[in-house]
Amino acid sequence: MVMTLSESARAKINLTLQVIGRRNDSYHELVSLVAFAEAGDLVALEPGMPLGLSVEGAFADGLSGENLILAAATAAKALKPRIKLGHFRLRKELPVAAGLGGGSADAAAALRLIARANGGELGAADRAAIAVTLGSDVSVCLESRPALITGRGEKVALVQGFPICTVLLANPRLPLATAPVYGALQAAVLGTKPDPVPAPDFGDDFEALIAYLVPRGNDLERPAAGLVPAIRDVLAALSGLPGARVARLSGSGPTCFALFATYDEAVRAAATLSRAHPSWWIVPSALR
Repeated sequence: MVMTLSESARAKINLTLQVIGRRNDSYHELVSLVAFAEAGDLVALEPGMPLGLSVEGAFADGLSGENLILAAATAAKALKPRIKLGHFRLRKELPVAAGLGGGSADAAAALRLIARANGGELGAADRAAIAVTLGSDVSVCLESRPALITGRGEKVALVQGFPICTVLLANPRLPLATAPVYGALQAAVLGTKPDPVPAPDFGDDFEALIAYLVPRGNDLERPAAGLVPAIRDVLAALSGLPGARVARLSGSGPTCFALFATYDEAVRAAATLSRAHPSWWIVPSALR
Protein backbone atom coordinates (compact mmCIF):
# COMPACT_ATOMS: atom_id res chain seq x y z
CA MET A 1 0.00 0.00 0.00
CA VAL A 2 1.44 3.34 -1.08
CA MET A 3 1.31 6.05 1.59
CA THR A 4 0.47 9.49 0.18
CA LEU A 5 2.45 12.39 1.61
CA SER A 6 1.18 15.96 1.50
CA GLU A 7 2.49 19.49 2.10
CA SER A 8 0.84 22.89 2.18
CA ALA A 9 2.12 25.39 -0.38
CA ARG A 10 1.28 28.61 1.44
CA ALA A 11 0.76 31.94 -0.30
CA LYS A 12 3.74 34.30 -0.17
CA ILE A 13 2.83 37.90 0.65
CA ASN A 14 5.25 40.72 -0.14
CA LEU A 15 4.48 43.12 2.69
CA THR A 16 7.02 45.54 1.21
CA LEU A 17 8.89 45.47 -2.08
CA GLN A 18 11.66 47.91 -2.98
CA VAL A 19 13.29 47.61 -6.39
CA ILE A 20 16.85 48.89 -6.04
CA GLY A 21 17.70 48.68 -9.74
CA ARG A 22 18.06 46.53 -12.83
CA ARG A 23 21.09 44.25 -12.83
CA ASN A 24 23.35 43.32 -15.74
CA ASP A 25 21.94 39.77 -15.70
CA SER A 26 18.44 41.18 -16.48
CA TYR A 27 17.20 40.48 -12.95
CA HIS A 28 16.21 43.24 -10.55
CA GLU A 29 17.82 43.83 -7.15
CA LEU A 30 15.16 43.73 -4.44
CA VAL A 31 14.55 44.29 -0.77
CA SER A 32 11.27 42.76 0.36
CA LEU A 33 9.67 41.79 3.65
CA VAL A 34 7.80 38.55 3.09
CA ALA A 35 5.36 36.57 5.21
CA PHE A 36 3.14 33.59 4.49
CA ALA A 37 -0.62 33.16 4.70
CA GLU A 38 -2.23 29.95 5.88
CA ALA A 39 -4.18 29.99 2.61
CA GLY A 40 -2.46 28.11 -0.18
CA ASP A 41 -2.33 25.15 -2.51
CA LEU A 42 -1.95 21.53 -1.44
CA VAL A 43 0.71 19.30 -3.00
CA ALA A 44 0.65 15.52 -2.49
CA LEU A 45 3.07 12.79 -3.54
CA GLU A 46 2.52 9.07 -4.04
CA PRO A 47 6.12 7.77 -3.74
CA GLY A 48 7.26 5.01 -6.03
CA MET A 49 4.70 5.72 -8.74
CA PRO A 50 5.81 6.83 -12.24
CA LEU A 51 6.70 10.52 -12.29
CA GLY A 52 3.65 12.56 -13.19
CA LEU A 53 1.36 15.36 -12.12
CA SER A 54 -2.40 15.68 -11.89
CA VAL A 55 -4.05 19.00 -11.10
CA GLU A 56 -7.44 19.84 -9.62
CA GLY A 57 -8.93 22.69 -7.64
CA ALA A 58 -10.57 26.06 -8.15
CA PHE A 59 -7.80 27.48 -10.34
CA ALA A 60 -6.57 24.32 -12.08
CA ASP A 61 -7.77 25.57 -15.47
CA GLY A 62 -5.49 28.61 -15.25
CA LEU A 63 -2.29 26.55 -15.39
CA SER A 64 -0.46 26.04 -18.65
CA GLY A 65 3.04 25.15 -19.81
CA GLU A 66 5.73 23.46 -17.73
CA ASN A 67 4.86 23.13 -14.06
CA LEU A 68 7.55 23.91 -11.49
CA ILE A 69 6.62 20.80 -9.51
CA LEU A 70 7.90 18.55 -12.29
CA ALA A 71 10.88 20.85 -12.84
CA ALA A 72 11.74 20.48 -9.14
CA ALA A 73 11.44 16.70 -9.33
CA THR A 74 13.61 16.51 -12.44
CA ALA A 75 16.27 18.72 -10.86
CA ALA A 76 16.25 16.64 -7.67
CA LYS A 77 16.73 13.42 -9.66
CA ALA A 78 19.58 14.98 -11.64
CA LEU A 79 21.34 15.97 -8.42
CA LYS A 80 20.61 12.73 -6.55
CA PRO A 81 20.05 9.92 -9.09
CA ARG A 82 19.26 7.35 -6.39
CA ILE A 83 16.19 9.12 -5.03
CA LYS A 84 12.70 7.83 -5.74
CA LEU A 85 10.09 10.21 -7.11
CA GLY A 86 6.43 9.43 -7.73
CA HIS A 87 3.13 10.89 -8.85
CA PHE A 88 2.29 14.40 -7.65
CA ARG A 89 -1.18 15.79 -7.16
CA LEU A 90 -1.74 19.53 -6.97
CA ARG A 91 -4.91 21.07 -5.57
CA LYS A 92 -4.72 24.59 -6.98
CA GLU A 93 -6.56 26.94 -4.63
CA LEU A 94 -4.53 30.11 -5.27
CA PRO A 95 -5.16 32.27 -8.34
CA VAL A 96 -2.58 31.91 -11.12
CA ALA A 97 -0.27 34.82 -12.03
CA ALA A 98 -1.49 36.55 -8.89
CA GLY A 99 1.60 37.89 -7.10
CA LEU A 100 1.35 35.21 -4.41
CA GLY A 101 4.29 33.02 -5.43
CA GLY A 102 1.95 30.08 -5.96
CA GLY A 103 4.12 28.21 -8.47
CA SER A 104 7.21 28.77 -6.35
CA ALA A 105 5.41 27.56 -3.21
CA ASP A 106 4.26 24.46 -5.11
CA ALA A 107 7.84 23.70 -6.21
CA ALA A 108 9.15 24.20 -2.68
CA ALA A 109 6.47 21.86 -1.33
CA ALA A 110 7.47 19.27 -3.93
CA LEU A 111 11.10 19.44 -2.78
CA ARG A 112 10.05 18.97 0.84
CA LEU A 113 7.93 15.97 -0.16
CA ILE A 114 10.77 14.36 -2.11
CA ALA A 115 13.04 14.78 0.92
CA ARG A 116 10.44 13.16 3.21
CA ALA A 117 9.92 10.28 0.80
CA ASN A 118 13.64 9.55 0.63
CA GLY A 119 14.64 9.57 4.27
CA GLY A 120 16.85 12.65 4.14
CA GLU A 121 18.67 11.70 0.94
CA LEU A 122 17.79 15.16 -0.40
CA GLY A 123 19.21 17.32 2.39
CA ALA A 124 18.52 20.96 3.22
CA ALA A 125 21.60 22.13 1.31
CA ASP A 126 20.52 20.11 -1.73
CA ARG A 127 17.02 21.59 -1.64
CA ALA A 128 18.43 25.09 -1.31
CA ALA A 129 20.74 24.57 -4.29
CA ILE A 130 17.86 23.34 -6.45
CA ALA A 131 15.54 26.15 -5.32
CA VAL A 132 17.85 28.86 -6.68
CA THR A 133 17.73 27.28 -10.14
CA LEU A 134 13.94 27.09 -10.23
CA GLY A 135 13.07 30.72 -9.57
CA SER A 136 13.72 33.71 -7.36
CA ASP A 137 10.89 32.98 -4.88
CA VAL A 138 11.46 29.25 -4.38
CA SER A 139 14.23 29.78 -1.81
CA VAL A 140 12.05 31.72 0.63
CA CYS A 141 9.12 29.36 0.00
CA LEU A 142 11.24 26.41 1.18
CA GLU A 143 11.09 27.81 4.72
CA SER A 144 7.70 29.56 4.37
CA ARG A 145 8.55 31.76 7.33
CA PRO A 146 8.69 35.58 7.64
CA ALA A 147 11.89 36.81 6.03
CA LEU A 148 13.66 39.73 4.45
CA ILE A 149 14.67 38.73 0.94
CA THR A 150 17.35 40.52 -1.07
CA GLY A 151 19.31 39.98 -4.27
CA ARG A 152 16.80 38.86 -6.90
CA GLY A 153 14.88 37.28 -4.02
CA GLU A 154 17.09 34.25 -3.44
CA LYS A 155 18.92 35.67 -0.40
CA VAL A 156 16.79 34.89 2.63
CA ALA A 157 17.22 36.29 6.16
CA LEU A 158 14.59 35.05 8.61
CA VAL A 159 12.73 37.69 10.60
CA GLN A 160 12.50 37.42 14.37
CA GLY A 161 9.47 38.28 16.48
CA PHE A 162 6.89 38.43 13.69
CA PRO A 163 3.59 39.23 15.44
CA ILE A 164 0.29 37.38 15.33
CA CYS A 165 -1.91 39.08 12.74
CA THR A 166 -4.31 38.40 9.88
CA VAL A 167 -4.30 39.23 6.21
CA LEU A 168 -7.28 39.72 3.91
CA LEU A 169 -6.45 38.81 0.31
CA ALA A 170 -8.43 40.18 -2.62
CA ASN A 171 -7.94 39.48 -6.31
CA PRO A 172 -10.16 40.83 -9.13
CA ARG A 173 -9.75 37.48 -10.95
CA LEU A 174 -7.52 39.02 -13.58
CA PRO A 175 -4.11 37.44 -14.29
CA LEU A 176 -1.01 39.60 -14.45
CA ALA A 177 2.34 38.19 -15.55
CA THR A 178 5.41 39.43 -13.71
CA ALA A 179 7.61 40.36 -16.69
CA PRO A 180 5.35 43.11 -18.10
CA VAL A 181 5.13 44.75 -14.67
CA TYR A 182 8.90 44.96 -14.33
CA GLY A 183 9.08 46.18 -17.92
CA ALA A 184 6.63 48.97 -17.17
CA LEU A 185 8.60 49.94 -14.06
CA GLN A 186 11.62 50.88 -16.21
CA ALA A 187 13.98 50.64 -13.25
CA ALA A 188 17.32 52.37 -13.53
CA VAL A 189 20.40 50.23 -14.10
CA LEU A 190 21.96 49.21 -10.80
CA GLY A 191 25.17 51.12 -10.13
CA THR A 192 27.18 50.01 -7.14
CA LYS A 193 26.46 46.86 -5.20
CA PRO A 194 23.91 47.69 -2.48
CA ASP A 195 24.85 47.45 1.18
CA PRO A 196 23.46 44.52 3.17
CA VAL A 197 20.11 45.18 4.84
CA PRO A 198 19.55 43.61 8.27
CA ALA A 199 16.35 41.67 8.87
CA PRO A 200 14.06 43.41 11.37
CA ASP A 201 13.01 42.04 14.75
CA PHE A 202 9.43 43.05 15.58
CA GLY A 203 9.44 41.69 19.13
CA ASP A 204 6.01 40.06 18.57
CA ASP A 205 4.52 43.57 18.41
CA PHE A 206 1.87 44.22 15.73
CA GLU A 207 2.29 47.99 16.06
CA ALA A 208 6.04 47.64 15.43
CA LEU A 209 5.23 45.77 12.21
CA ILE A 210 2.82 48.49 11.10
CA ALA A 211 5.38 51.20 11.88
CA TYR A 212 7.88 49.34 9.69
CA LEU A 213 5.43 48.95 6.82
CA VAL A 214 3.96 52.45 6.64
CA PRO A 215 7.01 54.19 5.10
CA ARG A 216 7.85 51.22 2.87
CA GLY A 217 5.53 50.46 -0.03
CA ASN A 218 5.62 48.27 -3.12
CA ASP A 219 7.47 49.81 -6.05
CA LEU A 220 5.55 47.57 -8.47
CA GLU A 221 2.17 48.93 -7.43
CA ARG A 222 2.14 51.84 -9.88
CA PRO A 223 3.20 49.91 -13.01
CA ALA A 224 0.93 46.99 -12.10
CA ALA A 225 -2.07 49.28 -11.71
CA GLY A 226 -1.23 50.85 -15.05
CA LEU A 227 -1.56 47.42 -16.66
CA VAL A 228 -4.58 46.28 -14.62
CA PRO A 229 -6.50 49.39 -13.47
CA ALA A 230 -8.83 47.23 -11.34
CA ILE A 231 -5.96 47.04 -8.83
CA ARG A 232 -6.76 50.62 -7.82
CA ASP A 233 -10.35 49.61 -7.08
CA VAL A 234 -9.21 46.68 -4.96
CA LEU A 235 -6.80 48.82 -2.97
CA ALA A 236 -9.42 51.51 -2.39
CA ALA A 237 -11.95 48.93 -1.22
CA LEU A 238 -9.47 47.29 1.16
CA SER A 239 -8.30 50.62 2.56
CA GLY A 240 -11.87 51.57 3.47
CA LEU A 241 -12.61 48.46 5.53
CA PRO A 242 -12.94 48.88 9.32
CA GLY A 243 -9.82 47.65 11.08
CA ALA A 244 -7.62 47.63 7.97
CA ARG A 245 -4.24 49.04 9.01
CA VAL A 246 -2.26 48.77 5.77
CA ALA A 247 -3.43 47.94 2.23
CA ARG A 248 -0.92 47.03 -0.46
CA LEU A 249 -0.27 45.12 -3.64
CA SER A 250 1.49 41.78 -3.15
CA GLY A 251 4.44 41.15 -5.44
CA SER A 252 3.64 42.08 -9.03
CA GLY A 253 -0.08 41.63 -8.39
CA PRO A 254 -2.89 41.77 -9.07
CA THR A 255 -3.66 40.30 -5.61
CA CYS A 256 -3.85 42.99 -2.94
CA PHE A 257 -3.99 42.60 0.83
CA ALA A 258 -4.95 44.41 3.99
CA LEU A 259 -3.53 43.68 7.44
CA PHE A 260 -5.71 43.31 10.52
CA ALA A 261 -4.77 42.84 14.16
CA THR A 262 -7.30 40.03 14.72
CA TYR A 263 -8.84 37.23 12.68
CA ASP A 264 -12.39 38.29 13.62
CA GLU A 265 -11.80 41.74 12.15
CA ALA A 266 -10.55 40.21 8.91
CA VAL A 267 -13.52 37.82 8.68
CA ARG A 268 -16.00 40.67 9.14
CA ALA A 269 -14.14 42.72 6.55
CA ALA A 270 -14.16 39.79 4.12
CA ALA A 271 -17.93 39.50 4.45
CA THR A 272 -18.35 43.21 3.78
CA LEU A 273 -16.03 43.12 0.80
CA SER A 274 -17.68 40.01 -0.65
CA ARG A 275 -21.10 41.65 -0.55
CA ALA A 276 -19.77 44.69 -2.41
CA HIS A 277 -17.65 42.72 -4.91
CA PRO A 278 -19.05 39.18 -5.28
CA SER A 279 -16.93 38.45 -8.37
CA TRP A 280 -13.59 38.95 -6.60
CA TRP A 281 -11.55 36.17 -4.98
CA ILE A 282 -11.55 37.16 -1.29
CA VAL A 283 -9.88 35.14 1.48
CA PRO A 284 -9.05 36.03 5.11
CA SER A 285 -6.11 34.12 6.53
CA ALA A 286 -3.68 34.02 9.42
CA LEU A 287 -0.28 35.43 8.52
CA ARG A 288 2.96 34.07 9.85
